[in-house]
Amino acid sequence: MGQSSSIAVAQPRCTAFDVKTNAVAHREAVRAANARVVAFPEMSLTGYKLEAAPVLPDDERLAPIVAACAESGTLALVGAPVPGPRIGILAVDGKGARVAYGKVYLHGSEADHFVPGEPAMIEVDGWRLGLAVCRDTGIPEHAAQTVALGIDGYVAGVVHADHEAEVHGERARRIAADHGVWVATAAFAGPTGGGFDRTSGRSGIWSADGALVAEASAAPDEIARAVFVK
Repeated sequence: MGQSSSIAVAQPRCTAFDVKTNAVAHREAVRAANARVVAFPEMSLTGYKLEAAPVLPDDERLAPIVAACAESGTLALVGAPVPGPRIGILAVDGKGARVAYGKVYLHGSEADHFVPGEPAMIEVDGWRLGLAVCRDTGIPEHAAQTVALGIDGYVAGVVHADHEAEVHGERARRIAADHGVWVATAAFAGPTGGGFDRTSGRSGIWSADGALVAEASAAPDEIARAVFVK
């Protein structure tokens, strides 16, 4: 009998800069997802605002997410600017938060505000999950370096404009084809700032052979969920 685990990708609505309000939306997504791991889009706590202040792991505004994770036994992978400063992923569970990742391949003016991170993975119940943020997913070297860490799946948070709705699926299928790992991508839905007044939504999960397993629509607040066995 294989070892199974559930993962969900969420696309909560976002109020630019309002970490407190966005954290409540994240809490509701964690509760609704009913999954061991829930991934969120790039900078989901602040919106895609490059001037947003870093969110510290002990920020009291994260308390609703911590509480929801404690209730459901979830690990939430939350997008936020983090100390460095980096465009990061906060790993939030029922005990608190920590910085799990910083975006490696910065895009355009992001480099004026942030410094790059390094490939990273986290382990959840024996599953090794590689982490990525947006442009990382389009750089073959990033997937290769992350897979070299010995991962089972590749989990990304992205923001794409509505006319780029096919981009993260194309990238996910390529990563699966190249490396034989499943891919989960959480994409913003609704406005998020930074020029992204209309975003793609359509967060999705792809199997290791590149097949689409679950997909959300373009609407905010939707969730896609899947169970994987190894």
